[in-house]
Amino acid sequence: MTQPKFASRAAWEQANLLMQPVFIRVLDNLRKALEQSPWKSTYRNDPIWPDGVSKETQQQVLALQHRLASATPEEAPDLQEALSRLPQPHPGYVLCLQHQAHQVNIDLWQLCYQICFRNYSPVLSLADTVVVEVDTSLLDDTGDVDWQKLDAKTAQLVEQMFASLPDIS
Repeated sequence: MTQPKFASRAAWEQANLLMQPVFIRVLDNLRKALEQSPWKSTYRNDPIWPDGVSKETQQQVLALQHRLASATPEEAPDLQEALSRLPQPHPGYVLCLQHQAHQVNIDLWQLCYQICFRNYSPVLSLADTVVVEVDTSLLDDTGDVDWQKLDAKTAQLVEQMFASLPDIS
């Protein structure tokens, strides 16, 4: 997945202000929707790598992280030093929904981006040149989060997502 690109530092700061509240609202709305749904859920943490990191480098980083997890105190500094010279992934969160033979995986960051950015589509994330536009309607006149608008947009998107799931009746 390509990371969002911003037109300006100010746009990045607005997105930075919104993303944590958006993520929390997404999780809360998903929890509420799942309580009323026959779908069962699990979460998966998939690493998201910076653009251009080769598969070989990814495997090297993961192997070093794995070794570090069980390293002795003597081995740890060398492993940490080796990792510090390599690109690091950030966590990607995938909601895995299952009902009988149906399984659907939903990238939670993509849901958050659809809330945080205007006219964002997951298909856009595949293009390297798309600059995202922060949905400034989610900010009040002082530049802070407008909680009511954020709650409404999040609830609407989660509702649409559940409505688009395969028909299980």
